[in-house]
Formats: sequence, structure tokens, C-alpha cells
Amino acid sequence: MADTEHYVRDDVRGFLAMLEQMGGMALEDSPLEEGRQSYVAMGPMVEKDACELAVIKDLTCPGPGGDIPLRLYDPRDTREPGPVIMFFHGGGFVIGDLESHHNLCTEIAASMDMPVVAVDYRLAPEAPFPAAPDDCEAAARWVASSPAELGRKATGLITIGDSAGGNLTIVTTNQLTANPAEVPVIMQVPIYPVADDVSEHKSFLDFAKGFLLTGATMEWFSEQYAADPTDARNYPMLGDCSDTPPTVLCTAGLDPLRDSGRRYAAHLIQMGTDVTYLEFKGSIHGFTNLRKAIPSAQKDLETLLQAMKMMLGRIE
Repeated sequence: MADTEHYVRDDVRGFLAMLEQMGGMALEDSPLEEGRQSYVAMGPMVEKDACELAVIKDLTCPGPGGDIPLRLYDPRDTREPGPVIMFFHGGGFVIGDLESHHNLCTEIAASMDMPVVAVDYRLAPEAPFPAAPDDCEAAARWVASSPAELGRKATGLITIGDSAGGNLTIVTTNQLTANPAEVPVIMQVPIYPVADDVSEHKSFLDFAKGFLLTGATMEWFSEQYAADPTDARNYPMLGDCSDTPPTVLCTAGLDPLRDSGRRYAAHLIQMGTDVTYLEFKGSIHGFTNLRKAIPSAQKDLETLLQAMKMMLGRIE
């Protein structure tokens, strides 16, 4: 169970106790397809219901490994030209899909009153690194070109994603900053991201067991992803971050990945990027998808989305 020396919110403590009572096999010990299915199946038990939107539409775009499935969310049937949000899901580059993060994407679209395009990038181990960043970059460039299938004119992109998707958020932003698309990335929003080698950080040791995401699972994800540790598309802090657009970044206080997000935020600030950094004390990795099981996580998500609106107000 969670170490009592760390502050743990009451609803987080209750959720962790429930998981401990349920038992079950660790992801790294389960058959891969079973693990993927259980991740999606768990959603209705732990995640807040989806918002109703005017548009929820499946699309595809060309990618380096074949067509990439996408899903467009928009609270409006039609809209004037404006920014489009690109969403990259978490799941360690191994699990997760359009369904696992569907409810979260509806919440982002409804709250921001913007179109959101979720990207179903290829997963490891079938498609190891760099398949995921290649697909995310290709999808972002396609949306930036305002294709007819999108039915919307993009004036800029906002990249956002959680965990592995937070890593892909940063990597995609870096790729489109170095080699611009038809419209720029105007803001990025990494949610508890992997930005460097997380095994080097104190938080990885402090929260390796008992706080949902374990050190063992992280190591298994890394093995499946099989990324080059010297490549900036794996650890984006290895790359040039000097021209990074305005950034809203959040971490969870009880997350093995917490210090990676902290370090990346500090690095951007030192580079002169406009940064809003939020650390949600007493919460755990994955909270944006646990808003029914952990009611306080809904308030945290609303705080993050409000920070996005404030940042947009400064840059528009």
C-alpha cells in the first residue's frame, strides 16, 4: 500500500486500496492483447462519462506505415478558422487507443470549445520506436494542411497528450518547430510526460510501487518500445528546446514520472519559454482517465484546461 510519509488525497488512497483488494495480474505479466483489452474495459469503471458533442467522426490520414486512424471531436458542426488541438494518448507506447481516451477527448473539446483530433498511432512491440513519433508527426502535418476531410481551417496547432502521449506531444512540437508545417504549433500541453530517462529520478524510486504506475511496468514499456536512448525523439530534452512554443505542463505528486516533468519545465524556463507548471499534490499518474474513481481529478483537469485558456489569452 502507499507509503504514509507522502501526502495522499483521501479519494486517491481509497482508489489505491480498492486496486490492492482487487489484486489481478500486473500488465507486464499479462498476455499483451489481454492487457490492452483490460485497459480499455476498465474505463467505464473509473472514468467520467463522455460529453455530448455535435461532431464525433472517425477519419484517416496517410502515414509512413499506412493510413493512421484519427478521431475528430468538435462541440460545433461548423466553425470559423482557428486552432486545432492534436491529442496523443498515453499507455507506455504499448497500450491505449482512440477508445481508451475517448471520454477525456470529449471533455477537452467541450471545455476548450475547439476541435480535437486524436491520433491512433502504431504501438510497440509490433511497431517499435520510431513508429509512434513518425505517425504523430505525420498526423499533425496533415491537420496543419487543413485537408478537406477535416472540414475545418487550422490556423495553428495545440499539441496535448498524457504520459507516453506527453512525450509524443513534446517530440511532435520539436519536430514541427525544427521543420515547420503549414501552420505552427502555438502551444503544447504535456500531461505527466516522459522527457528524459525517468530511471535517473528520485520520484521513480519513491513511487515505484503502490501508486498505480509501477517501476516494473515502466521498465517493461521501455523494453517493448525499444527506443534509441541517444535519440531526441525518445528523450526530447536531448534536443534543441530553445524555440519551444508556450507550454502548459502538469505532473502528479505521487507519480514515478513526476521529476521528469519537473526537470523539463525548469529546462524550458531556463531557455526562455513561457511556461505554466502545475503539480497536483497527492494525486497519481493517470488521473485524467480516473475522474469517476478519483473525483478530485476532475477539478485538476479543469484547472489544467483553465491554464490552457489563460495561456491562449496571452498568445492570441
